[in-house]
Amino acid sequence: MAVYITDHSTPVLKTHSWRTASNSATYLLPHITPTSKILDIGYGPGSISVDFARRANQGYVIGIENVPDPLDQARHLAASQGVTNVDFRLGDIHALEFPDNTFDIVHVHQVLQHVGDPVKALGEMRRVVKEGGIVAARESASMIWYPENRGIDNWLEISQRMGKAKGGNPHPGRYIHVWAEEAGFDRAKIRKSTGSWCFSSPEERQYWGGSMGKECGLQAWRRRLSRKGMRRMRN
Repeated sequence: MAVYITDHSTPVLKTHSWRTASNSATYLLPHITPTSKILDIGYGPGSISVDFARRANQGYVIGIENVPDPLDQARHLAASQGVTNVDFRLGDIHALEFPDNTFDIVHVHQVLQHVGDPVKALGEMRRVVKEGGIVAARESASMIWYPENRGIDNWLEISQRMGKAKGGNPHPGRYIHVWAEEAGFDRAKIRKSTGSWCFSSPEERQYWGGSMGKECGLQAWRRRLSRKGMRRMRN
């Protein structure tokens, strides 16, 4: 079950289109070969998936989402860039419709924070990856800014409460290795690393602040911030 607190509307997909394999999955790139078979769960606008497919040009990438909303944009992106070895489809991370030992790499980026049962999700990812393959997960762990800003403080507090109220975990990066062990991964084979995004230039600050501001105006946000919803979050 997904617990996404926004939606897959144009502003959200436009924000996520900034994400590429180079700025969001750098740690994984050395492990992608021309023949890699990759499952990308939660592909959003398809920008990371298409980058993977370009690198695995003799293999393939399958991207899945739990709703159909992003399908057209992702398929258009692949077609516009001449990438033909990527297939976008619907799927459920808690019950992947693939046989055991199918993929060389199974990847999620900023997805486990939105799912109802991350341990079960990781277990499914483990099931469909080949022996000796890689399950790769990158999730937010924290967020900081300077100078201090009460408006941004309030936005972060509310968004975190909204995520938790729906059963998610807004910043689960620090828990991934724990969930992985619970899902059956060998502790000795788990590799942990950190990375960051830094929005510091005027253009970057405008991108990030403008994107988050637009998301706050979406219908999904407004529904969650209804009086009834806020009362539930306070309890």
